Amino acid sequence: MPDLPVVIIGAGPQGLAAAAHLAERGIDVLVLEQGRSAGAAVSEWGHIRLFSAWPELIDAASRRLLESTGWVTPTAGYPTGAEWVSDYLAPLAAALGDRVRVDSTVTGVARQGRDRVVDSGRREQPFAVHTRDRHGTEGRILARAVIDASGTWARPNPAGADGYPALGERSASALISYRVPDGVSSFAGTQVAIIGAGHSATHAVLKLTDLARRHPGTRVTWLLRRSSPAGVVGGAAGDDLRERAALGIRARRAIESGAVDVVTGFRVAEFSQRDDGLTVIADDGRSITGSSRVFALTGFRPDTEMLRELRIDLDVSLEAVAGIAAEIDPNVHSCGSVKATGASELMQPELGFFIVGVKSYGRAPTFLALTGYEQVRSVAAHLAGDHEAAARNELVLPETGVCGGSGDFDPASTGAGCCAAPSVLQIGHSLATPLAPAPSLTLETS
Repeated sequence: MPDLPVVIIGAGPQGLAAAAHLAERGIDVLVLEQGRSAGAAVSEWGHIRLFSAWPELIDAASRRLLESTGWVTPTAGYPTGAEWVSDYLAPLAAALGDRVRVDSTVTGVARQGRDRVVDSGRREQPFAVHTRDRHGTEGRILARAVIDASGTWARPNPAGADGYPALGERSASALISYRVPDGVSSFAGTQVAIIGAGHSATHAVLKLTDLARRHPGTRVTWLLRRSSPAGVVGGAAGDDLRERAALGIRARRAIESGAVDVVTGFRVAEFSQRDDGLTVIADDGRSITGSSRVFALTGFRPDTEMLRELRIDLDVSLEAVAGIAAEIDPNVHSCGSVKATGASELMQPELGFFIVGVKSYGRAPTFLALTGYEQVRSVAAHLAGDHEAAARNELVLPETGVCGGSGDFDPASTGAGCCAAPSVLQIGHSLATPLAPAPSLTLETS
């Protein structure tokens, strides 16, 4: 079907990079973005500074396309999400021109005239990409191949520890946020709780502990499902990504100073609204009372509803592409680097269809922009028939130094890897209720 385009879902970093690689190879491509502009999801967390430096945030084919327009490559520093959009993603979308179509939501992908049950003539049919714009106008685009780079931003995980919203979570939604806060001054003098153990939760904790230092009446409580915060502070100086190392070091200092009260082994089961604020209740009966706001920063999950008429293979645990699941599983890869993956690992039973970027990782929290750029380079080469280039690995990832995946409640218990069991560990209280002023923390890792 050489006269049909390759359709890319999502004009984020990986979607635009895929378009640049395909355009460079002379392949007709169309990027469909549901937002009003390219990089719309990144813009929503534009206030956050990335821990990757500029050279690690720019795709090679995209750079070549941009430089042909006179664009000057940023070479130093760590941009915010807003700067990543304004200085790179927006110019890249402009350079791709009418290959990028915004305000176009993909509602479904199928084989033309075939639902997922039908075998007959399936591979000979083009893909049918169903769309809807903000006015409700529907459309259908035929494609020779489809690359799903739509990400996971629209589907944050709930606070409930069993994967579903906790009891009362929906009714308390006005007091629960699933995004890293921008301004925090309105929380001065109140108690705020953060749920989660990843980089988003760490960012939120640091913002709020800075507020607490300026306004001593502010209390910050960090709720962790795991039994130790050792993995939360990351690999520190052992992390090849310097700013991510700094994030872990700052988190460690905040814990040691008593600026944040850390409660471990806390798996949220229920929320209750009371006169003094929101009460968070764990499955073992412990509770944190009086929070003016709760930030549930527990990761994201992919939305596969629009793919229900395709034959796709996802890992049963991670909802990641099955071919890469073993390489990214946080239950196994608690430390070190996750190797680059390409077209051969991302291949689906539905030939010509690929899931790339953070969506390909499902619920695994180990994704880097560099990983996605290598994925789309390989997929573009495959679609162009350059199988030697598709099989080649052109990326060496930095050591992550990040320990303890989302599926490992007690990463220190094995004594293996970069997070051996701490020799001294004193955090918070044996019971979470009632709360007293946060004690200091002694933390020494072997």
